[in-house]
Amino acid sequence: MSRRNPMRSLRWRLLAGTLVMLAVSLLLAGVFLDGLFRDHAASQFERGLRLQLDQLTARLDTDARGEPRIDTQRLSDPRWHTPYSGLYWQLDRLGDGGRGRTGVLRSRSLWDGELRLDNDTLADGQVHVHRTTGPDGASLMVLERSLSLPGDPRPGWRLAVAGDLGDMHRAADRFGRELGLTLLVLGLLLGLAVAVQVLVGLAPLRALQRAVQQVRVGRQPRLSGLFPGEIQPLVDDFNTVLDRNAALVERARTQAGDLAHALKTPMAVLRQAGLATGSDPDRAAALSSLLGEQLDTMQRQVDWHLAQARAAAAHRRPGLQTAVAPVAAGLVRVMERVHAARALSIGVRVPAQLQFAGESQDLQTLLGNLLDNACKWGRHRVELSGEALPHGRLVLLIDDDGPGIPEADRSAALSRGVRMDQTVPGSGLGLAIVDQLVQQYEGSVSLGRSPAGGLRVRLELPCPIEANHTN
Repeated sequence: MSRRNPMRSLRWRLLAGTLVMLAVSLLLAGVFLDGLFRDHAASQFERGLRLQLDQLTARLDTDARGEPRIDTQRLSDPRWHTPYSGLYWQLDRLGDGGRGRTGVLRSRSLWDGELRLDNDTLADGQVHVHRTTGPDGASLMVLERSLSLPGDPRPGWRLAVAGDLGDMHRAADRFGRELGLTLLVLGLLLGLAVAVQVLVGLAPLRALQRAVQQVRVGRQPRLSGLFPGEIQPLVDDFNTVLDRNAALVERARTQAGDLAHALKTPMAVLRQAGLATGSDPDRAAALSSLLGEQLDTMQRQVDWHLAQARAAAAHRRPGLQTAVAPVAAGLVRVMERVHAARALSIGVRVPAQLQFAGESQDLQTLLGNLLDNACKWGRHRVELSGEALPHGRLVLLIDDDGPGIPEADRSAALSRGVRMDQTVPGSGLGLAIVDQLVQQYEGSVSLGRSPAGGLRVRLELPCPIEANHTN
């Protein structure tokens, strides 16, 4: 026994596909949310520094000598006064041309250090944002602004505010860890929900499997149970197949019994005749004649029941398609050889695309019996024609120029064993076999008058839909 491939399991396909998509979605969501939080935190951090810069700008003033000063006592944040607290400010004097140089005033939190700022050119009131390293080696975000002192319109000063990014990074890292843990728990819960959903969703298939097993072991004749709307059509079609197979089996049993009963009488007659013959020559001749008659009867019974059995077995096997034109051409060649002495003209007018939805052998039986019958009765001309009809049907017409069959006798001509003319060889089963076989394919057969004056046999049979559309 070969090992089962997990990837051929619908359950594993659904689970694997859904879980992979879920994991990728949660991962992308985590990366997006983490980046969004970090951007928001950086924006909030910058906004806070800008407020601090605005407050310091508002506190900037000059003393009696015209030197700049900032009233630090009125600053509410105690970090300005705590050494290396992570919040700093610094005021620099700008030289001619707006080039930055050594600082003049700075916050107590800088202690004896200074902010290392780029010597970039600043327009009056313009704020620059950049990164630098603090006195304790920490990474800082710096906001600097060029300004002028009260009473001095020249922008000769630069005020800078810096904040330690460590707290923001630690908050972002903590958020990332909590977000990752949350998404992990969410992923596990969603994965469990997906597994439960798949199990619940596939439960009807397991119920269907158990129902099929019950049918296979003979405990139930049909699939039974309540199934979802998506599966119920499959169950109905399967039950239809089971019912049809059961009917075929029952029909086969009936036909076997009919055949046995039909053969019982001729065999009993032969047995009694054989016992009563003795050595009398007259009785021997009578026995020979009786033997021929009873053998003909037995042959007709065997032919009839075999045709019925084969027609029932072939009934509606799915996917069967038989091209009509090649079968018709082959049968015409056979008929031309069989009836060569009569010099009949046998014509065929069948589209090359015309398809019969059934067994090739059944089509040969239908057309063979009808063509043979037409050749026996036709005088000069036999013709086979066909075309596709709407709704998946086709029609075949077999015409001859013989005497035809009177309308009153046409129904009887389709009956089993009826021979309209005892002088013509045959079993009387040809048209009956055709009628029985056509019924098995849910078609129809009718007898009428041919345009040439003889008999017209009209067959209507199933045709594949796509072939019907092609024609």
